[in-house]
Amino acid sequence: MSVDADGRIRSWSENPSQPRFRPPPGAIDAHCHVFGPMAEFPFSPKAKYLPQDAGPERLFALRDRLGFSRNVVVQASCHGTDNRATLNAIARAQGRARGVAVVDPAIADAELDALHAGGIRGVRFNFLKRLVDDAPKDRFLDVAGRIARLGWHVVVYFEADLLEELRPFLDAIPVPVVVDHMGRPDVTQGSDGPDMKAFRRLLDGRDDIWFKPTCPDRLSPQGEPYDDFVAAVRPLVEDYPDRCLWGTDWPHPNMEHRIPDDGSLVDVIPRIAPTEALQRKLLVDNPMRLYWPEEG
Repeated sequence: MSVDADGRIRSWSENPSQPRFRPPPGAIDAHCHVFGPMAEFPFSPKAKYLPQDAGPERLFALRDRLGFSRNVVVQASCHGTDNRATLNAIARAQGRARGVAVVDPAIADAELDALHAGGIRGVRFNFLKRLVDDAPKDRFLDVAGRIARLGWHVVVYFEADLLEELRPFLDAIPVPVVVDHMGRPDVTQGSDGPDMKAFRRLLDGRDDIWFKPTCPDRLSPQGEPYDDFVAAVRPLVEDYPDRCLWGTDWPHPNMEHRIPDDGSLVDVIPRIAPTEALQRKLLVDNPMRLYWPEEG
């Protein structure tokens, strides 16, 4: 673990390996974040963690090293509802990034319009109690209704034990839904375990619920080469090929005790999406439909 003189934590590798797998042309890292830089974009006073700066330059250098073409920058919880760091990264990407914001439910429509102009295409609702203090479902639903006119979607982050409790809320969201990290299932249960069965019921209930088969570094107790993750997740990607997105999760918030190697994460892709057709859907076609629909 790397902690600087100010107590700020680094949770990413400074020298990730070069992946063996080469993503297809136009591949999109559809789940990543930026931290700061703090001097320009201070962290929220409610932040549950204080990271070292991980700004656009580092993100784009990693994008190029791993063989990706674009990024979807998801607002990190350490920045709260101040989306300036995310908007800054999008602006500096020269058309090669879009974003997902975290907003105050009282946000005005004019502010939503400004976020759209800045490249935001969705809002994230976080239900992880270790990261947020309050998740008001009724107010979230109001926001979800107001973003429909913009063509946005909702991204939700929760743990598997909350899924059944959240079903009525998820069913009521009037726009497409993307579930971060598959709702954090217990991958040791395998592809046919109770967590995956529950998640499949969610997917089968609506055809506009998408998911990210991501974060083997978070979900695999075994660690590299993440065999338990692959065994549990590959059938999900194969069975729902048009509704999955992939991302690095860089700079890996709260992973300072087990810093992942981004090259190794990329090398999991062909193991969960074993054909070129699946890889193209996962990395190009699906994220383009959500984040760059104007390009067809």
